[in-house]
Amino acid sequence: MGAVPQTARVVIIGGGIAGCSTAYHLAQLGWTDVVVLERGKLTSGSTWHAAGMVGQLRSSSNITELLRYSVKLYGSLEQETGLATGWKANGSLRLCCTKERRIEFLRQLTTARSFGLQMDLLTPREIEALCPGIVTSDVDSGLFVASDGVANPSDLVQSLAKGARMKGVRIFEDTPVTGIEVRDGEVNAVITAAGRIACEAVAVCGGIWSRELARSVGVRLPIQPAHHQYFVTETMDGLRRDMPSIRDPDNKTYFKEEVGGLIAGGYEANPIGYAPRPGLDDEQFKLFPEFMDHFEQFLPAMMKRFPALSGVGIKKWYNGLESFTEDTNFVIGEAPELKGFFVACGFNAMGIAAGGGAGMALAHWVVHGEPPFDLWPVDIRRFSAFHASDRGVLVRSLEGQGHHYAMHWPHYEFEAGRPLRRSALYDRLGQQRACFGSKAGWERPNWFAPSGVEAKDVYTFGRPNWFEHVGAEHRACREQAVVFDQSSFSKFMLIGRDAERVLQRIAAADMSQEPGQIIYAQMLNDRGGIECDLTVTRLSRDSYYVVTGTAVGEHDRSYIERHIGQGENAYCVDVTSAFGVLGLMGPNSRAILAEIAEADLSSEAFPFGHCRDIIVAGAPVRALRMTFVGELGWELHIPTEYMLTVYDALKKAGEKFGLRDAGYRAIDSLRLEKGLCVWGAEVGTDNTPLEAGLGFAVAFDKAMPFRGRDALLAQRGTAPTKRLATLIAEAPGAILLGRETIYRDGRPVGWLTSGGYGHAIGKPLGLGYVRNAAGVTDDYLRSGKYELEVAGERIPATLVIGAAYDPENEKFRG
Repeated sequence: MGAVPQTARVVIIGGGIAGCSTAYHLAQLGWTDVVVLERGKLTSGSTWHAAGMVGQLRSSSNITELLRYSVKLYGSLEQETGLATGWKANGSLRLCCTKERRIEFLRQLTTARSFGLQMDLLTPREIEALCPGIVTSDVDSGLFVASDGVANPSDLVQSLAKGARMKGVRIFEDTPVTGIEVRDGEVNAVITAAGRIACEAVAVCGGIWSRELARSVGVRLPIQPAHHQYFVTETMDGLRRDMPSIRDPDNKTYFKEEVGGLIAGGYEANPIGYAPRPGLDDEQFKLFPEFMDHFEQFLPAMMKRFPALSGVGIKKWYNGLESFTEDTNFVIGEAPELKGFFVACGFNAMGIAAGGGAGMALAHWVVHGEPPFDLWPVDIRRFSAFHASDRGVLVRSLEGQGHHYAMHWPHYEFEAGRPLRRSALYDRLGQQRACFGSKAGWERPNWFAPSGVEAKDVYTFGRPNWFEHVGAEHRACREQAVVFDQSSFSKFMLIGRDAERVLQRIAAADMSQEPGQIIYAQMLNDRGGIECDLTVTRLSRDSYYVVTGTAVGEHDRSYIERHIGQGENAYCVDVTSAFGVLGLMGPNSRAILAEIAEADLSSEAFPFGHCRDIIVAGAPVRALRMTFVGELGWELHIPTEYMLTVYDALKKAGEKFGLRDAGYRAIDSLRLEKGLCVWGAEVGTDNTPLEAGLGFAVAFDKAMPFRGRDALLAQRGTAPTKRLATLIAEAPGAILLGRETIYRDGRPVGWLTSGGYGHAIGKPLGLGYVRNAAGVTDDYLRSGKYELEVAGERIPATLVIGAAYDPENEKFRG
């Protein structure tokens, strides 16, 4: 243990793939006053026993891009540093053994084309040619990515470490961290066994130990250590040294060539969690005895796939710990609870594949205060307060790990740890035969089953069992009226004499409206990308009511708080639990509400885009006249204790008007017909309001310049290189889920961000960006002939600029 410096700009905790990659990329960005602290030897945590398989395709285009960056880096690193990495671009192969898996593979093939990743569907004979010794008698086909590969994890990390050292980064092994010092809500120093290091930021890349470091400073980091096993065989005759790595998800197994032998492992549906908290003084290079009783579930399928395994010896058995998350995505970014506290961990056994790109992204985040592109699927701000529960994280993460090789069904709902967050109407809606889904821990009705129908999703790649029932809810909203329980909305109060000033600075809309007005607003980054997409109601001179999506509450609240200047009098208070929300929507909504409200609901007295405090069924209600489904309606924000009273009164009053309950799947199909955006799908940090068709919400001429204004002004002067549009499939039976490739005049120009079915127009449809480097004008959009690739098949499509339903917005303004 050598002497550590007294100061450093950034301290990285952890000398595995994530820590050394982050150090390497910080140095590439010119930040060389960086210290890496490793409690043992480099790679001695989880990295050293990783299998080293590197795949690229994920369901997110940007996460796929992150993994593509890893491949590019690993292919060039040895030449830069002079240290071998073991990188071999031998490709990867994923086997299909069932009819359902083939449909999944065809959709993945389309996704790969959407994202520009070369992927091929191989026959069993082609698979045998690539992998001598394999048996394919039960194999239908295989997905092959030639640019995937494998690396030696330990060598790779040593090469990254050398690259960092070459630019001045200092790395200290055998230097355990004993604490992190915090002052005024910011990281101030890292305390080690060898001394204190004052710093501006800390990056925790400590693998399974990261959660304990985070916990010590009040940061929620819901990663769970769990066992993962594989073995390495002695040399096997006939194996090709350049054989692609093989994943056999229908049998939950994988294989990789290793010095003439095979690595063979699997991801079981019943993984074994590591219940004790990992100790910061754990031994390095830690392994456990094999759990043979648990592993033997894989052996019959392994022997069938490679019969030679039955006669070969085992050279080494690995039973180590990896860290997993409930949604199978890793965790990266700056913690919302503590400024200057960054993390990259929870890699779900894909740390080598993601490590290069994750280190690049985290380094960019540290230097520039934001990621290089939209990384919401892996952003630490996707978690909520309940993720501080060890017991909850354990059961949910084990379910996520068990899903590793499961079928990735559309609309799949995880079940562990439920129900957790429930609105005041949960039991009542259950009595109404609600089929619940979960979002950010909230139980939310997805659809309602009629009498005699089980309120349960049946998963399929075809038309789902709830299709007609959601269609009935959809049509009821268009023709009569429905009520949605939207209590899971995230809700904040921004109060203080400087509240308007803060919002004017960070929001693109004009926030100086009169009290009672609802303002649809985006908050932008310097590139004009949309950081937050929300509604803000001005209640008084110094108070605003902010409403945003269920899953983005932590993200949006922290974004607002981080932009309150020092000395400004403004406070953001989370009031989500104080208010339930009922969305009363449809042409009959005014007549229904008038039956029980003590207020004039006419458009003259209560126009669209306004808020009134009214009495409904004797209860005080904050009524917002707005819509996300394109119909006349109100969001009724109700103090939680009055929710049942108001709901029951609405249902009774609505009987003669055809009122029915409706769920979130109807909301999604309704908003698709109206071309309305969801943050994290249609809009995000890589999309500007002008690209998304939201320019109407930007106040270019307001007195106070807002963040991102200059970028939008520059873009306003030219045609953007991508535009959001609606694509209607001219094949009634097409199942659109998102990520289907958009073709214009036979050339791929983008993909659907969301897909579904428009029950009012009677056709499948989706939203997606059409791209063109020379600019996307209205004429360009209208002049092309469009197709959508759905599961490998192209179908004709019609492009619509704007909404497929009620494009003039007449319905909701009446």
